[in-house]
Amino acid sequence: MLNPAPRPLWALLALITAAVALASLVLTPWLELEPCHLCIFQRTLFMLMALLAALTAALSYPDWRRLGARLTAFIFLGLAVFGSGVAAYQSWLQWQPLDEVSCIGGQPGPIERLVEWLGQQSPVLFMASGFCEDKQLVILGLSLANWAFLVFIGTLAAGAWALWRSRHPIHS
Repeated sequence: MLNPAPRPLWALLALITAAVALASLVLTPWLELEPCHLCIFQRTLFMLMALLAALTAALSYPDWRRLGARLTAFIFLGLAVFGSGVAAYQSWLQWQPLDEVSCIGGQPGPIERLVEWLGQQSPVLFMASGFCEDKQLVILGLSLANWAFLVFIGTLAAGAWALWRSRHPIHS
């Protein structure tokens, strides 16, 4: 039975989330995609999760640094939960009939304000120019928001298991 140790699993989670963020950065100009505020926000969450997973892997030692590893692991899990909610909301928007709902129109919320501010700081990484309800790229019948949801849920499950495993080691 496959039973990886927590530290390599956190390193793998760092690589996966970094790869998703990098793929988002590469695919956007290459395929001429117009990312929306929710897309950019999810990209930002994946970047933060990559950093947190790498820190968790680096701090996973049996001494005082283990507390830091638990803290970064819990923050990682919180971001995965939040990201899955954002991706699920964007997926819901995309499943609605055309021109029936939109993420544009009202007062900007905290996500939109954050993404606008990040876009002013680094337009290459964070400039939002699309609409959340648009499915610009569909792979195997799933939009990028659907795929992001699956990755957030997968990283949440793997991270929760790694955190549980670090507290309850399995002896062979």
